[in-house]
Amino acid sequence: MTMNTPGDDVSRLGLLADPARRRLYDVVVAQQDPVTREAAAAAAGISGKLAAYHLDKLADAGLLDVDYAREPGRTGPGAGRPAKRYRRSAREVAASFPPRNYSLLAHILADAADDEGPGPVRHSLERAAERAGRSLGERAGDLPTALDAGGYVPADTDDGDVILRNCPFHSVAQEHTQLVCTLNHAVIRGALEGTGDDPDRAELDPCDGRCCIVIHPEARP
Repeated sequence: MTMNTPGDDVSRLGLLADPARRRLYDVVVAQQDPVTREAAAAAAGISGKLAAYHLDKLADAGLLDVDYAREPGRTGPGAGRPAKRYRRSAREVAASFPPRNYSLLAHILADAADDEGPGPVRHSLERAAERAGRSLGERAGDLPTALDAGGYVPADTDDGDVILRNCPFHSVAQEHTQLVCTLNHAVIRGALEGTGDDPDRAELDPCDGRCCIVIHPEARP
């Protein structure tokens, strides 16, 4: 197994220094569904050929994932080749000098909380998470800004809900799912309260491919 090094992450981050490549990356990660080369090129304002070059560079570096699919409704011999599509990778990329390992600290604290189980430590963590969310909301002044600042990547749905396309604590959540989801819920409740909104709009509703919290237009009974 090849271990990821800080130098590898620096190289990956360096790919985003190109303005066109960064625009394409931002276009892709902002979408809930995979994006074709043509759609990404149009949104970024560059040619399809240049978009394909940059998108494949990002995919080769592990910053984007790739799949192939035909457009809905197109089947049979005349449907043409499946389109290459891009979506955000789950790979985490971070670099600091000198090296820091905040993820290790988070795993240690989560291990301790899980070992202790329901009790004072868990309750203290939930209260601290809600305070952190409230502070985030108060500083941001509005909920979308607070969610962006927290790394949640909010997106509106057709039925008026707000889903969170990213879990800022994804790596820890893989081993401590229940704990992290509980803390995410507390953070979002705090952020709602900090922006003067109803914290009960936040519902714990786990689903693959996004954060476990959904924010409804109004609190549900």
